[in-house]
Amino acid sequence: MYEGKNMALFEEEMDSNPMVSSLLNKLANYTNLTQGVVEHEADEDSKRKEVKGPRMGTFIGVYLPCLQNILGVILFLRLTWIVGTAGVLESFIIVFMCCACTMLTAISMSAIATNGVVPAGGSYYMISRSLGPEFGGAVGLCFYLGTTFAGAMYILGTIEILLTYITPSAAIFKVTDVAEEPEAMLNNMRVYGTCIIILMAIVVFVGVKYVNKLALVFLACVILSIIAIYAGVIKTAFDPPDFPICLLGNRTLSKRNFQVCAKFIESNNETKTTALWRLFCDSPFLNATCDDYFNRNNVTEIQGIPGIMSGVLADNLWSAYSEKGSIVEKKNQPSVAGAEDSKMGGLPYVFTDIMTYFTMLVGIYFPSVTGIMAGSNRSGDLKDAQKSIPTGTILAISTTSFIYLSCIVLFGACIEGVILRDKFGEAVNGILVVGTLAWPSPWVIVIGSFFSTCGAGLQSLTGAPRLLQAIARDGIVPFIQIFGHGKANGEPTWALLLTAGICEIGILIASLDSVAPILSMFFLMCYMFVNLACAVQTLLRTPNWRPRFKYYHWTLSFVGMSLCLALMFICSWYYALIAMLIAGCIYKYIEYRGAEKEWGDGIRGLSLNAARYALLRVEDGPPHTKNWRPQLLVLLNLDNEQLVKHPRLLSFTSQLKAGKGLTIVGSVLQGIYLDKCTETQKAEQNVKALMSVEKTKGFCQIVVSPSFRDGISYLIQSAGLGGMKHNTVLMAWPQSWKQTENRFSWKNFVDTVRETTAAQQALLVAKNIDLFPTNQERFTEGNIDVWWIVHDGGMLMLLPFLLRQHKVWRKCKMRIFTVAQMDDNSIQMKKDLQMFLYHLRLNAQVEVVEMFENDISAFTYEKTLMMEQRSQMLKQMQLSKNEREREIQSITDESRGSISRESYSSPLSIVQDAQALMTNDYQEEEAQLIHDKNTASRSAPAAEASVAAAVPEKVHMTWTKEKFVAEKHKNKDSNVSGFKDIFNMKPEWENLNQSNVRRMHTAVKLNGVVLNKSQDAQLVLLNMPGPPKNRKGDENYMEFLEVLTEGLDRVLLVRGSGREVITIYS
Repeated sequence: MYEGKNMALFEEEMDSNPMVSSLLNKLANYTNLTQGVVEHEADEDSKRKEVKGPRMGTFIGVYLPCLQNILGVILFLRLTWIVGTAGVLESFIIVFMCCACTMLTAISMSAIATNGVVPAGGSYYMISRSLGPEFGGAVGLCFYLGTTFAGAMYILGTIEILLTYITPSAAIFKVTDVAEEPEAMLNNMRVYGTCIIILMAIVVFVGVKYVNKLALVFLACVILSIIAIYAGVIKTAFDPPDFPICLLGNRTLSKRNFQVCAKFIESNNETKTTALWRLFCDSPFLNATCDDYFNRNNVTEIQGIPGIMSGVLADNLWSAYSEKGSIVEKKNQPSVAGAEDSKMGGLPYVFTDIMTYFTMLVGIYFPSVTGIMAGSNRSGDLKDAQKSIPTGTILAISTTSFIYLSCIVLFGACIEGVILRDKFGEAVNGILVVGTLAWPSPWVIVIGSFFSTCGAGLQSLTGAPRLLQAIARDGIVPFIQIFGHGKANGEPTWALLLTAGICEIGILIASLDSVAPILSMFFLMCYMFVNLACAVQTLLRTPNWRPRFKYYHWTLSFVGMSLCLALMFICSWYYALIAMLIAGCIYKYIEYRGAEKEWGDGIRGLSLNAARYALLRVEDGPPHTKNWRPQLLVLLNLDNEQLVKHPRLLSFTSQLKAGKGLTIVGSVLQGIYLDKCTETQKAEQNVKALMSVEKTKGFCQIVVSPSFRDGISYLIQSAGLGGMKHNTVLMAWPQSWKQTENRFSWKNFVDTVRETTAAQQALLVAKNIDLFPTNQERFTEGNIDVWWIVHDGGMLMLLPFLLRQHKVWRKCKMRIFTVAQMDDNSIQMKKDLQMFLYHLRLNAQVEVVEMFENDISAFTYEKTLMMEQRSQMLKQMQLSKNEREREIQSITDESRGSISRESYSSPLSIVQDAQALMTNDYQEEEAQLIHDKNTASRSAPAAEASVAAAVPEKVHMTWTKEKFVAEKHKNKDSNVSGFKDIFNMKPEWENLNQSNVRRMHTAVKLNGVVLNKSQDAQLVLLNMPGPPKNRKGDENYMEFLEVLTEGLDRVLLVRGSGREVITIYS
């Protein structure tokens, strides 16, 4: 108990709502734990002790890590080649597009990162909490794959620098034939790459702290290298370095196997051939047979780096794309074409190793601008993350964009085009091309780039397993949960093994130019969703969206998202489709199998907004007949444990709906809501669990009401929202309505029937619901029989069609029965009904059953007598509960004995009696007519329309207005001679209510006919007669329905709403 007196008013709530004074310390010292999430709060205090005080500022914590991650292998190994191939202008466009993409993404990321605390997990956390677990998991795994493949790319860059520029002699696979050299290089990459990845994995496993300590060393190497490039550019203005290039005609020659750039030299007044001569001719003598192009063209030597003042920029402005295996040629250089058939395979030309085009270069270049998330990943270690992340990230992108764009212009202005297009520096003795420009020595760049790629590879192998571990620990992707485990200190051992394995796939691809577009896809997809997350949150204007970073707008996010998507397809349309397919598969997997998480994500908010918009657009009125489908309100009964009594009702619902339309599953608890809160929640959980098992897609609504009867009324009146309201009520037949402890169940049932009619809603009553099939059962044969007695909107036709869409009922055949009286033309009726079904596009077998007038049997009188006696006893006898039960049981037994002794007479009756039973809630005297036997023959639909005419709503199917009028004003002469036989009348029968006798007569005869035809049917659908207008006969109404459906296994009583639900029109 709270002992203070100042806050006595709140003392009872102190357990659940703590004092602000005690909470402020926790809120203010919040680090990187997710606030309010139950699974973290238990560990909050213990974790807070472990977390060291945040101490890093913007420069050390965000700017430098982003700089290190962005600048890297592509800058040193491929940027010069991209400039030479695409030209300065197109290269500028490529770099500008990629940098604009990352800048717009950084703006969106800054908005998300400053909208509250971002714990460890960086981009994955931001996307998953903004767009939901499905998008978060899919994009998080894509980002993980991108980071992993980035590790492979950095390792391949490391080996390329090692084997091409540092120690070419270390190659394991060596070849003499130049044509086989690329394949040998790939094999060397694979062997060395596998060794390095094992070594790096061991380093990461042993201790991440060593990797983090070396990070600044690697960053220093990168910065020194870039400074060396700028220093070299300045030096070329007044003292260009000496890097001569040898050209034969306009073709660039590789200086690997010769030193002197001449065909022959003068030595001691003697002309001697050079090593170059011997490469093109079959002998060292001057009379040797030489290559035709070699004979026709001169050998010239030009400077590879003419300098920034030379004007070479004009030659490098335009692109020079080429096919694979083309010779690198200098523009505007005189050349004489040689013979067409001259073989160039073994000649010392510089060849292009891959086909080049604009979109491919975009894919290769894009990885050089990734790494913008490095700052947000360290949010827990920053003094003020909400200030440092936007400032540091945007400054880092601005810096690197300036470096890239300036390098493009400077490379194009300083270096000869043929050297720029010489990817591996073969024309300059195998020196790294960008190294030729550097000052004081090319080795500054070579060593610096080697260490920077090593460091970037280690960073990727450190970061990727942690990202996978964060996703695994969230528990949204079940099959990767094992990767959430690690060493005792939390290091992700299993995730590291998987990362090394996936990295090995990239190593086996072995080509830097092939791996780069793959990781471009994954990074672009991640950035696209960061932009989408920001745009969605901004447009939804959710109350929680309050970023401290104010310089964002949804249009910027949208442009960034569009640019990311465009770049994906520009890079490689098939890689883009594969990446989207992978993300889509992960999304659907999480949706179906993943753990449900409620993170207050934007997609949920978007769904709510879309639902609101759609509901406002849906007309608040009945849909057109073509769009009508049963929107169900399923009324369930619960037992004392709040468990569903008839689970098969939900099975039947899912079979009828197949996930389409609206389903509301409702139930009523008797009592007062304040007392029944816990039970209501338990009931809702039980119902939702059963809905999940039965695959019933819909909503659950539990109502607490003082009386069961009122609760059902509330549900019928208020379930649904706007235009999304139910139009059909589905319930189970009250099996125990005769038992005295459930003496109100039949009253509730009858009142529910009346209320659905008043609300103009259809009603489906499933009798013997526990015999209905489960969703796992399959009927391999059998019939669904429809008994069409009166027309109340065509729902009887529609229901079997809907049921047969489900695999349980798919192989059942549909049969339609209708009844004819003695003055109807049965043959014509059958033809008309077949034509009607043909127009409705329904396949069904049609049968017209003839039911003629005959005397009321003694069995009917006896049955009616038992019913009335039972009714009177319940009303008048004031017996104890036990005595009443015994009395009722004896009456029931006597009734059953009577039924067993009485054999059914021939299945003949009067159709007007059937109509009297079905339609007595309309004008009673009109509904009980016995038509004149001299009336002309007419079709069955016209006969049934006489009932429909009494319904005020317009019917617009196949019956004309004239037929309605003619039917309505038919001769109403009564002929009651068939109702009783005075010669066989027992004394106690004379006092019976003759209306009850007629109704019982109809129920008995109709039941006999249905049994005769449909006893073996898998399901019987039957028009449900309405309850009497006089409420005194409600219990008799239940008896009529019981007799009508007696002996049938599965019955669905259908009572239409009166409006048309099926049409012949398209």
